[in-house]
Amino acid sequence: MAGGVPENRIEEVITGRRKGRLMRRQVSRRRRLVRLTFYVLLVLAGCAAAGFLYFADSVASMQPPADPKADAIVVLTGGFQRIDQAVDLLKGGAGRRLLISGVNPSTTRSQIRRNTQSSADLFKCCVDIGHDAIDTIGNANETANWIRDNGYRSILVVTNNYHMPRSLLELRRANPDIAFIAYPVVNSDLKSTNWLRNPMVLKTILSEYAKLTVASIRDSIGAHTASGLRKDKDPAATSSE
Repeated sequence: MAGGVPENRIEEVITGRRKGRLMRRQVSRRRRLVRLTFYVLLVLAGCAAAGFLYFADSVASMQPPADPKADAIVVLTGGFQRIDQAVDLLKGGAGRRLLISGVNPSTTRSQIRRNTQSSADLFKCCVDIGHDAIDTIGNANETANWIRDNGYRSILVVTNNYHMPRSLLELRRANPDIAFIAYPVVNSDLKSTNWLRNPMVLKTILSEYAKLTVASIRDSIGAHTASGLRKDKDPAATSSE
């Protein structure tokens, strides 16, 4: 006993103080961790927002070349406006041959020819129909096979403006030695309209930005992906961009 206070009581007081200090340190560490997590999430959200706005501005600023020329042309399906534009480029001599990649197996050559109001001779001599691609990766691999079979070195790429960055990423990944020239088709004029107030356009741009982000990360780490070709999938697989 010291000064009339039992030793076990002194030990209890000391132990209690130690536990109190330990609990305060733990609470302090948790608070710091919460604050750090919040700041990290805030920075990531800011980077994502800035990246999205940069992507949207880049897409809005895309313009087709004034005098496009390449060995051949590839159009990634998703709408007849793209195919019409690609066929017009072929007719104008922008390329010697055209691949329409990712066509639904139920769509025939004759249907495409009639929809583009093109001659049978043009389609017979200079247009190839690709039915194997089921997504953008598949477009790139289908195009790679076509390029290899024909020995092309430069390709004019026709697709929507918002779809162009991801298309070029996948095409260049599958064909690193080929020169790809972008020919964007503008469905939504992002420069002269307030697209942020248009839910459909905003949803499309956000979705494409998210897909591009995932594709860029996958490409940077060298992650393996499926071929995106119908022959490597279940026969019941459906086409998607």
